[in-house]
Amino acid sequence: MEEDPPARIPANEVAVPVSGTAVTPMHRRGNGEGPILVLSSMKSRLPRGPLAALLLLAAACPAPAQTQLREVVVTATRTESRASALLSDTVVMEREQIEQGTGRSLAELLARHAGVQMAANGGLGKNSSVFIRGTEARHVLLLIDGVRVGSATSGQASFDNIALEGIERIEVLKGPASALYGSDAIGGVIQIFTRRGKEGLLPYASATAGSAGRRAAAAGLSGGLGPVGYSLGLQSLREKGFSATNPAAGRFSFNPDADGFAQDSLNASLDWRFAAGWKADARVAYSKGRNHYDSGPGEFDTQADVATGLGAIGVEAQLRPDWKSRLSLASSTDRSTNFTGWPATRYDTRQDQWSWTHEVATRAGKVLAGMERLAQEVDSTSAYAVTRRSTGSVFAGLSGEAGPHSWQLNVRHDDDSQFGGATTGLAAYGYRVKPALRLHGSYGTAFKAPSFNSLYFPGFGNPDLRPERARNAELGLRYELGSDELTLVRFDNRVRDLIAFVGPNFQPVNVDRARIRGWTLGYGAQRGAWGMQAALDLLDARNVRTGARLPRRAERQLTASLDYAQAGWKFGSTLLAASDRFDNAANTVRLGGFATLDLYAQRALSRDWSVQARLNNLADRQYQTAQGYNQPGRAAYVTVRYRPQ
Repeated sequence: MEEDPPARIPANEVAVPVSGTAVTPMHRRGNGEGPILVLSSMKSRLPRGPLAALLLLAAACPAPAQTQLREVVVTATRTESRASALLSDTVVMEREQIEQGTGRSLAELLARHAGVQMAANGGLGKNSSVFIRGTEARHVLLLIDGVRVGSATSGQASFDNIALEGIERIEVLKGPASALYGSDAIGGVIQIFTRRGKEGLLPYASATAGSAGRRAAAAGLSGGLGPVGYSLGLQSLREKGFSATNPAAGRFSFNPDADGFAQDSLNASLDWRFAAGWKADARVAYSKGRNHYDSGPGEFDTQADVATGLGAIGVEAQLRPDWKSRLSLASSTDRSTNFTGWPATRYDTRQDQWSWTHEVATRAGKVLAGMERLAQEVDSTSAYAVTRRSTGSVFAGLSGEAGPHSWQLNVRHDDDSQFGGATTGLAAYGYRVKPALRLHGSYGTAFKAPSFNSLYFPGFGNPDLRPERARNAELGLRYELGSDELTLVRFDNRVRDLIAFVGPNFQPVNVDRARIRGWTLGYGAQRGAWGMQAALDLLDARNVRTGARLPRRAERQLTASLDYAQAGWKFGSTLLAASDRFDNAANTVRLGGFATLDLYAQRALSRDWSVQARLNNLADRQYQTAQGYNQPGRAAYVTVRYRPQ
């Protein structure tokens, strides 16, 4: 269960091989009353059973407090739904939570939340992979403002070149979602929402300086005047970095020089309500970076230019009080040029998409129906045998609630120009036993179409590959009383026709089956100026054929935070503790467990100005998420922000 071998595919084109409900309360931070310090000092050896975990978290649970308002989530149903009514395990991060989070990159930020792990080939800007519930990195679908983003050649999302300052909100849907979004969503969906315009004029700016020569700045504005809303944001980042590799990477990869990263990005949007019940919108996002990485000793500075972009336009109409329709057109690009040698190698992919959806309110709930088309194209210095493919899709769904009952049903058919048809479905049911306690269960199927690299990369691809397919069963409960929220989720995901790189010359073949089972336990509470969140993941991910643990997955991971806010001050801490894992499929190379503690303090200088200090990896713990690749040690950062209230 590894991604395309780095020896065969250019280092910057393929991310690290992964040999690797309700809104989770872990992410209800940053509501203005602040919070963080640390839950407690934890070792990487965590409790082994859900009962032990429940006792661990229950011991820290204070008495109930006041009720908090619930948010609206889009990703879990493709329609606006109350978070408290969802029948899926979903995480939400708002802008203030992102600013108070201690992740230095998007992948780091996500990995400090329940059900998500990461592996990285070094520091900032280096290839990283995000895993949801122990599935492969290629089993995660990334959307930005509803637009599919990622590389069609490597077959997975590009998290390394997305600037945090341009993000307004993140939603993470855990579990199979092909019945909603088609290929890729075996493990889940991550959707990023960029900043949008609101009534009035709201400028913002920030500047950051810190360890490893980091310098970053961002500025923008959003606003609205009558029927028009707009936003524009610019971000720039520079970091000298540290050595991405260590001697364990091997003499043909290790180079002790500093491997920096530089990035410039922009995002813009325009919304126009041009008639009663009608709205047109347009948005663009673009990010360009230069990444320095290691490919062995020598004076040559290996580096790559990476670029991620998207453009989208749409028209939305409220045709009747109970009927809303939307037509959208979008295009995304993922480009990489590697300067490892001469001549340079280039991998450019493009994904053109259109969709037409309808939402109709009925007595049985909200009906979703639509159709869409995706066209993928590759332009590269490598001679791929096939450079284009397309997928046409139709889908329908129903979600609703009545009394203590709630339900969600989805079905989708994708017709791929290479593989033919694939039909996926999702059925979920919830029952509120008491006002504060709800149970839910679901069953869903999903698939992942092979990437262009796996199919057609010269001397490596296998054009006879079949799509990977999965079926997932899930049970969960959520208990809410005042600001206290306790969640427990059990999942069992079985993947067949899994692609493994065990053929001649490490050629990919459909040979393996995997079974990925686990528990997620979460707790969150607010007590006046104090806030606490904690989540424990217990994972058993194995190759069914060999019985070996799937590589680069920690069996136990704990994330916790404690925050305090008072009189213009905010203090907080975030703990991430993970058990050991194996770096390879044979389970012969072990990566040790680790625990890191991050701290922050923030002071409001005036109504509109604030300053924040962060200290990451307080104990300067040295650890690896991929054999031979370093992770950041202790680092300090200071950020000044301007945001009129």
